[in-house]
Amino acid sequence: MRIPCVLMRGGSSKGLFFLAKDLPADPAARDRLLLAAMGSPDARQIDGMGGGNDHSSKVVIVGPSLQKDADVEYLFVQVSVARDQVDILPNSGNMLAGVAPFAIEQGLVKSSSPVTKVRILNTNSQKVVEATVQTPGGQVSYAGNFELDGVPGKCAPIALQFFDPTGTRTGRLLPTGAPQDLILGMPVTCIDFAIPIVFIKASSLGKTGSESKQELDGDPIFLERLEEVRAAAARLMGLSDAPDLGIPKVAIIAPPRDGGTIASRYFVSSNCHPVFAATGAMALAAACHTPDTIAEELAELDQNDSQRIVIEHPSGKMSCNVVSAADPWTGVPKLVGAALLTSARPLLAGEVFVADHCIKPKTQEIISEAA
Repeated sequence: MRIPCVLMRGGSSKGLFFLAKDLPADPAARDRLLLAAMGSPDARQIDGMGGGNDHSSKVVIVGPSLQKDADVEYLFVQVSVARDQVDILPNSGNMLAGVAPFAIEQGLVKSSSPVTKVRILNTNSQKVVEATVQTPGGQVSYAGNFELDGVPGKCAPIALQFFDPTGTRTGRLLPTGAPQDLILGMPVTCIDFAIPIVFIKASSLGKTGSESKQELDGDPIFLERLEEVRAAAARLMGLSDAPDLGIPKVAIIAPPRDGGTIASRYFVSSNCHPVFAATGAMALAAACHTPDTIAEELAELDQNDSQRIVIEHPSGKMSCNVVSAADPWTGVPKLVGAALLTSARPLLAGEVFVADHCIKPKTQEIISEAA
């Protein structure tokens, strides 16, 4: 089988972008095809398009939306590298960066000049995001002077505006009902803003929060302890505590050391993200603005621009702005959105080859909404 696709970098991740019409309508057949296309399960993904790690084993499926407030919709799929499974529970803010330019170039959205705004429905979370893409003369431009730490070179910026990202999975900003909980005797904050995540102080685990990815990945005792915290937080948040699931995520946080608002290290499948996930950045920004969370305790807000959160991560810094508005009933400010700048660009366009037998039914573990 030959399936049209585009290999794109989105933020600090990359993966395959497909049109929904080019994939099987049956979710099980679709998932088997995606596993084969990425070369999973195999640690090197040598027989597919995956790069042998979580950050380059991602898939985005885009199509027109029937929802009135969205132009297109997309499903994010995290394809396991070494396991025979896919996960559609989490979302990827990094890969989201590529959805609007892909949709424009595939003819799903009519462009304008000098920019084109695309409203995108994320079917993983049922939340709407507006992306602003540089389209001078009606053509997508990837050239520019925007720099994203962790990504070499410069590119055109893509602005993402998230509307009401609170409670994507749990329905609440604070799923446990409290700004802090105790897990294994350590204070943590469980929050659901763009993605469910648990934050724990780096010092609680004997870390400074400024360690490199290599240092953290090379400490199995620390990683085991971190997974214990994540699993316990999942139970408190009413989510599955099964290992290797995409949610909740987990991150360690610490006071900033290099002029940022807060330092953090974000973890995916028991290894440290080399940069920082966009959805994780929004969750951390929200936590920094939520009274009595451990993030609010550690954050050093810029008094001239308190809505802007600058996160220090292993590859540099990442900025995110949270949007708040007064509750119409109480007058108390509440978080209603978030915004950030990122970038994306296509790397290769063509067809991925998948053997016919790969989409025939077989016994395998598929993580889906139905499960």
